Amino acid sequence: MKEIKAYIHRNRAADVVRALRLADLGHFAMVDVKQVLQSLDQADQEYSIELGARVMTEVKLELVCKKERLEEAISLIKENAKTGQEDSGCIYVSDITSQHQI
Repeated sequence: MKEIKAYIHRNRAADVVRALRLADLGHFAMVDVKQVLQSLDQADQEYSIELGARVMTEVKLELVCKKERLEEAISLIKENAKTGQEDSGCIYVSDITSQHQI
């Protein structure tokens, strides 16, 4: 099993969710996160009083999928998360060494 963590722009999240659901690509979660890095467009930034810095709200996607479907999942995220800017986010992949049902 593989875990994908993808950081994408909020305005592209619905398209990514739709594509992953249509492909029946396992379980995934989406959560808003604050990025402290500089964004390409200052209009995407806001000032965070808690962090004392300009931040950009993005969405973190966490997806667990079978190894055989990893490339398909990455392609779907890339295709649907593109914003037209040079930096539309990033994708990280990790191995899942075990799974336990609750």
